[in-house]
Amino acid sequence: MKIVKHIALAAVAVGSLAMAPQARAADIVVAGGCFWCVEADFERVSGVSEAVSGFTGGSVANPSYKQVTGGGTGHYEAVKIEYDASRVSARSLYDSFFRSIDPTDDGGQFCDRGASYRTAIFVDSADERAAAEAAKAAAEQALGQKIVTPILNAGAFYAADGYHQDYYQSDERIVTRFGLLKKSDAYKRYRDACGRDQRVKALWGDAAPFAK
Repeated sequence: MKIVKHIALAAVAVGSLAMAPQARAADIVVAGGCFWCVEADFERVSGVSEAVSGFTGGSVANPSYKQVTGGGTGHYEAVKIEYDASRVSARSLYDSFFRSIDPTDDGGQFCDRGASYRTAIFVDSADERAAAEAAKAAAEQALGQKIVTPILNAGAFYAADGYHQDYYQSDERIVTRFGLLKKSDAYKRYRDACGRDQRVKALWGDAAPFAK
């Protein structure tokens, strides 16, 4: 009886594994102003494995942060969001993205002005474009205002140097205008002073997934 019972339990376990969805690695690239903020927002999403801060959309290979923010390279501050497509869809991520930015502003985002801080979605397949276009149309209807965030063909994505990765949760201490602070504390002060959450909340209300 014990042997039969163990065999039955093993069969149930194998059956459960067979029914479990297989992980499907995928990624999307978006630009939403300060990449520290976009990274911090999307690493909280269930199904997202990692968000990588970087640059895309420009003409210079392997640009530095100083080059990009100084202007002239054509790059956007962007984030590559790596996710499990069996747990979360590109469409869902795009929906959240639109509601985490001010998509009516084509001159930058919040306190960060200039070309490198503009918003955009970068797609590399017909399926991604369809999902992005559908999310944009739905967001425009929900907001009742024209959305200026473009949907562009993806190009090379360059990860920013280690200093900028996971900035929002780093305990490394740096000198700021507020004095010596951990990066995580400096990030919180920057985000609040920049008015990101305040503006997103004013635009999207309770539909804003990340604004506090």
